[in-house]
Amino acid sequence: MNRLSNYLKLMRPHQWVKNGFVFVPLIFSKNLFDLTLFSEVVLTFISFCLAASAVYVVNDIADRDSDRMHPLKRERPIAAGRVGTREGWVLSLVLLAASVAFLFFEGTRLMVGLMIAGYIFINLFYSFRLKRVVLIDLFVIAVGFILRILAGGYAIDVKVSSWLVMTTLFISIFLGVAKRRSEFVLVSGSGEDFTREVLADYDLGLIDQILSVSAASVIIAYALYTVSERTVRAFHTEALIFTTVFVTYGIFRYLYLVHKMGLGENPTKALLTDKPTVINTLLYLASVIAIIYKQELNQILSRHVPLP
Repeated sequence: MNRLSNYLKLMRPHQWVKNGFVFVPLIFSKNLFDLTLFSEVVLTFISFCLAASAVYVVNDIADRDSDRMHPLKRERPIAAGRVGTREGWVLSLVLLAASVAFLFFEGTRLMVGLMIAGYIFINLFYSFRLKRVVLIDLFVIAVGFILRILAGGYAIDVKVSSWLVMTTLFISIFLGVAKRRSEFVLVSGSGEDFTREVLADYDLGLIDQILSVSAASVIIAYALYTVSERTVRAFHTEALIFTTVFVTYGIFRYLYLVHKMGLGENPTKALLTDKPTVINTLLYLASVIAIIYKQELNQILSRHVPLP
């Protein structure tokens, strides 16, 4: 049982929420209620989760020495010695095999497979080299999120809006630099040497400037997407601009969590455990679905709710 628990910790299932980005094209292409396409994206999501977990295991193997000096990461199974490196490699290969199996199960969409393969390749390169290159480390994280969105689009044969791609780019950089800020503050406050080598190339002023620019860029890019000609033509409404309120609040709330609560070290945990953020996310999704799927929702209601 302890062995299984350690394997699950290595796989980091709580991080799978990031792979939810594969559903973005499904929602914004007005195909959310198409069960066939929905199942395609679900299988893509599962395949991405397994591939991501395989990468997390390799990353823990690569970082095992530096993680032992980190005040929090020293408890990771490989760094703590509860799982051997050989076991880690075997687990990673099993997860990769399972990821490929799900790709075959969904009909082997070539482009989806290429997106996942690209994600694996760039993250392995990140684990052993790119994470030590200042600024490039942030853009590699961003590329991973963009590949998730593109995979979701290819899974249902939908072209992803360039504005959505840009919004994804900026929000992933925002989350990445927020994590760097928390790591920087944590390690600086502990008085220990930098356990992540690239942190030595950053300083708090630079990090906060990047954080501000990326935060503003998320809001602007998303707002421009909602009023773009293609978006208004596709949804027959300009009402989507009002959902920018939730995006803006979400960005500001996360900045509060990073600066005042020190929760940027684990973005997923911060986003899933902070009640105002969870409520804001649910309201955002509800408003987007209500605006985009107004006609479909009216049809559903008319079939199930008797009119007076």
